[in-house]
Amino acid sequence: MAADETQIDLHPCISHWGSDAFQASIKAALQQQDASSLPLQQGLSQGSYASEKNLSVVILSVSDDAAHIRVNAGVFYTGIIPGCQCADDPSPNNEVNEYCDIQVLIDKVTGISRVCLLD
Repeated sequence: MAADETQIDLHPCISHWGSDAFQASIKAALQQQDASSLPLQQGLSQGSYASEKNLSVVILSVSDDAAHIRVNAGVFYTGIIPGCQCADDPSPNNEVNEYCDIQVLIDKVTGISRVCLLD
């Protein structure tokens, strides 16, 4: 696994492969992940910290080979720009909308998946 990849278990989604329910199951499973399970921090363009708040996934494409299912997805989420939190600083944490493209490579046997950020 490369340094910029994370690993998640999508085994329950494998049973839906080949049916119309597959994309919905992958989308739901990805939306349930916390910010550290997906490469959201690496995908930030405006914020300093990734949050799973308002996490929404759009499936862009799905393909497979003998061993893997490859899912490309767009992820909408919230980034946080923190204030300095000084006693005399009235600025609250600011939230900004973020977006990144990810690729999920799912092992068809184990359901263990590698998730990486796409450029």
